[in-house]
Amino acid sequence: MNPPYRADIVGSFLRPDAIKTARASHAAGGIDAAALRSAEDEQIASLVRKQAESGLQLATDGEFRRAWWHFDFFGGLDGVDIIETDHGLPFQGAQTKQKAVQVNGRIGFSDHPMLEHWRALKPVAEAAGVQPKFSLPAPTVLDFRVEPQNLIAGEYETRSDYVDDLVQAYRDAIRAFYDEGARYLQLDDTAWAYLCSQDELDRAKHERGIETDGLGERYASILTRVLEDKPDDLVVGTHICRGNFRSTWISSGGYEPIAEHLFAVPYDGFFLEYDSERAGGFEPLRFLQPGDQTVVLGLVTSKAGELEPVDEIKQRIAEAAQFADLSQLALSPQCGFASTEEGNVLTEEQQWAKVRHVVDIAADVWK
Repeated sequence: MNPPYRADIVGSFLRPDAIKTARASHAAGGIDAAALRSAEDEQIASLVRKQAESGLQLATDGEFRRAWWHFDFFGGLDGVDIIETDHGLPFQGAQTKQKAVQVNGRIGFSDHPMLEHWRALKPVAEAAGVQPKFSLPAPTVLDFRVEPQNLIAGEYETRSDYVDDLVQAYRDAIRAFYDEGARYLQLDDTAWAYLCSQDELDRAKHERGIETDGLGERYASILTRVLEDKPDDLVVGTHICRGNFRSTWISSGGYEPIAEHLFAVPYDGFFLEYDSERAGGFEPLRFLQPGDQTVVLGLVTSKAGELEPVDEIKQRIAEAAQFADLSQLALSPQCGFASTEEGNVLTEEQQWAKVRHVVDIAADVWK
């Protein structure tokens, strides 16, 4: 079958000690960029083999070359910088490093460094007999994260003024990865999850000055335009997450407020967080259109190491199948294991047990 696969993954993995040591040494000036790249290459090759050995039909680079799931990509766009600020992202009981998105010029995509990351992953994955998958943050995340004081580009007086350039930048990005041989991309997206939470909408409106009325329509329009005319043999999915930092989270709320707009976006797959009551029930899946789109149920948590009972996961898949056809469903962990380089609070052994858990359950459900 084409991706998303019955057993799939979101993308990031816990950073091995060798990666942590090399990145720290490079930051301190102890090794040069070539030595860092060599260490990353070695660990990514090992990671890809482990994914294949675990029974997956795809592999990612674990985001081993990144510090963040989103800022590294945004900072490589034309007209965008990642700046120091006076606050991090407000997770429950934790704060991230104090970084923010600043738009200081015309947004565009040119020779982005992550194209080289893809070029390195592709042959390694293909040699292991699995399909390479690459994740990028969605354009809606950039839109949601730009605070008014950080929109300083003279070309844009308001957030609406940069939408055309943002859409074109992402169309250019997708085309660039496609031209380099990518056939499975994923746009990671926390913005939709915030629209499920009245608390987050209130915070965006009152603390960050964002106009929240009509955001669902705005995001559906942006993403639909980005995906217009994508090649037929390119699979583009999305992952909706309520926050994933050191096993903590940001928002709560089911998908009902966004489902109609979300499932109208022509994604091939929707990776939906469903590992806790914070994500609500499966009723919003009724908006999934019959056809080739797939909802990948994130029923196996990446935030803790204990394995979920098999019968419980199977029962939840059966419940979801009451609202969307089983043939349009698949299974994955609810998020990556390390959306930032700090990683979630579980061991590497537990991480791989989770991956094998997904593979084994999927193989039994979709025989």
